[in-house]
Amino acid sequence: MKSKGMKPATRDISAELAAIDAIRDEDIDLSDAPEITDFSGFRRGVFYRPGKQPVTIRLDADVVDWFKRTEPKYQTAVNRVLRDYMLANRKAG
Repeated sequence: MKSKGMKPATRDISAELAAIDAIRDEDIDLSDAPEITDFSGFRRGVFYRPGKQPVTIRLDADVVDWFKRTEPKYQTAVNRVLRDYMLANRKAG
């Protein structure tokens, strides 16, 4: 069994995978892996990396200057502010 982007198995594990697939969900012991219900410590964007698109945008000079002075990665900070605005307004409307 090979998925896109994955290395092929070094040995045939199809029988093992079939055995795992045959186990019913309710028969799986999750006592050592409790369900996570508190997501307050999670960080957004750690694993998901959307593609970047270079654009030319005209911003007020003082806005660009402020971001450059306060944020080491000012373009990332501007993107974060725009994403937060987008998400807030997408949910609202």
